[in-house]
Amino acid sequence: MTQGKVTILGINGHLGNAAAAAFAAAGWEVTGFGRANRRPIPGVRFVAGDARNVEEMRAAIGDSDVVVNALNLPYDAWTEGRSEAQLAAVIEAVGGNRTLMFPGNIYNYSATDRVITPDLKQVPQTPRGAIRVRLEKMLEAASRQHQGLKVVIVRAGDFFGPHNAGDWFDQVILREAGKGKAALTGTPGIGHAWAYLPDLGRAFEVLAFQRAGFAAFETFHFAGYFATQEELGAALQAGSPVPLKLSRFPHFMLTLVGLTNPIMRDIAKMVYLWRNPMELRDARLDAILGDNFATPFDEAVASVVAQYVPSAKAAA
Repeated sequence: MTQGKVTILGINGHLGNAAAAAFAAAGWEVTGFGRANRRPIPGVRFVAGDARNVEEMRAAIGDSDVVVNALNLPYDAWTEGRSEAQLAAVIEAVGGNRTLMFPGNIYNYSATDRVITPDLKQVPQTPRGAIRVRLEKMLEAASRQHQGLKVVIVRAGDFFGPHNAGDWFDQVILREAGKGKAALTGTPGIGHAWAYLPDLGRAFEVLAFQRAGFAAFETFHFAGYFATQEELGAALQAGSPVPLKLSRFPHFMLTLVGLTNPIMRDIAKMVYLWRNPMELRDARLDAILGDNFATPFDEAVASVVAQYVPSAKAAA
């Protein structure tokens, strides 16, 4: 007997793949939807389709009890109503009488916010943050307009995890790990919110399992880790089988590269997230997940370092 049926829209993405693995491990009947089955998971049924096609999404969703919207447009394709259009298509495909889960982020808040709880007023710092606020308002409206639809938003920090290409660890922090080097993002002494994808995927599953007790629209904040640059450096060195030379990543380089690269230009506008201590907290979610839910930070970082740093034997 399964725990229920879940469809993951965007099965190949960072969250989509992690959530699918977590639901499958917990005994759910899992369907993954995407253009191609690039990251297959044992026991997960894959359905090929285009997220721009409502009927293809609706067919993949079928009679699922839960839908996880893990779709994500390219970073430079969020504007001009494209993010809203994508979400509108998902809402139409999902319909009612099920639960729709959505990953939130910290973009919704001001650089002056320090402790970010679910009840904190959202005052976005940037136009990109304003887009995220509009998306969440669309979801709240859908929970009122579609009979039997529940919406659960799970807000988290920057994703990282094993076998996860295209994140900060892959693109910056461990880019030169094969040469014994690591570049630390952030600002000395300033905490930054991180979400370890295997843990975040499990959090989605736990909340989906307990959905019957939730209101029509719920927001949870996944604390993950709030780690300083120094704590990240210590974890990297502790998890490396060979010595790592640490340096600080010069964030101003994003602005320089952004002069000719539109994606980097947009990323540079989000540097405030690395210069201000913006911590996610949620006592309610902590209670739901229970004690000792999170993988220890050093262990989580070590699982990623292992992919990039050659073993001491191989380096000899």
